[in-house]
Amino acid sequence: MEALDFSNGRVFSDRGRLYTASLCPGRRIYGERLTNIAGTEYREWDPRRSKLSAYIASGGRCVPISEGSRVLYLGASSGTTPSHVADICGDGRVYCVEFAQRMFRDLVGTCETRPNMMPILGDATRPEGYSVFVDGVDVVYQDVAQKRQAEILCTNMEAFGARYGMVAIKARSEDVTASPEEVFRSAEEVLRSRGLRILDNRGLEPYERAHAMIVVERC
Repeated sequence: MEALDFSNGRVFSDRGRLYTASLCPGRRIYGERLTNIAGTEYREWDPRRSKLSAYIASGGRCVPISEGSRVLYLGASSGTTPSHVADICGDGRVYCVEFAQRMFRDLVGTCETRPNMMPILGDATRPEGYSVFVDGVDVVYQDVAQKRQAEILCTNMEAFGARYGMVAIKARSEDVTASPEEVFRSAEEVLRSRGLRILDNRGLEPYERAHAMIVVERC
């Protein structure tokens, strides 16, 4: 098991598969493979089930999340990727915002197994609605499949004082008539106009079609 150099020993690779060191050994979240090596349990992180894992599997190394990070996760769904983010954060905190009530019920169950995860039922376009639950954060991670994805990221970074942001842009959610490349360029323009520096913009194929991960830092 080899620790990836950007991850401070929290993300690992073995024979082409990605893993995180489990924060809660013995507990699966979505049927993932568990592997125990020298007393440490690792959870396989499937890039076809997680856009963040797909980004890393595609060669992305700009992941500003590490031990102790406080992360606002927008579009947490049932908690698959947030649970791996929680493994990486360790004694940090992952604020998990989800809008759909059905998925939120599953998210609550996931958070019960991870003490550093907080489930929040909320609308990512209205950060004032959940600001009472969220202290200042280091990173905003967004996976919300709707229009104005870049603007939503910026608004939340500003609201909670985040230095870094990651947004999984789904081109077809923005504009079905434009090419994915046009959508990604437009998102970059929005991010720059809001005072952010682009650290990486990387397509997620073959794991996700017409998707890109954009990583930003406040200038």
